[in-house]
Amino acid sequence: MAEIKFEEALKKLEKIVEELEKGNLSLDDALKKYQEGIELSRVCGSKLESAKKKIDVLAKSKLGDLELKPLDEQKSED
Repeated sequence: MAEIKFEEALKKLEKIVEELEKGNLSLDDALKKYQEGIELSRVCGSKLESAKKKIDVLAKSKLGDLELKPLDEQKSED
């Protein structure tokens, strides 16, 4: 799948879900939409995981200094 923004992928995924929920598609069309939805879901998941890795949280150390910590490390200290 070509490079697509998260918001665009999510919007397309929501539309596919709506179309599948209506139940008006032929089996072949439903399968194609389902496959496209799975691909979009993977794209969204990948982009979210990538964004999560990029997030750093500013936290105070025990000495009162500010330091950058990965989001996961910050959560484990709370």
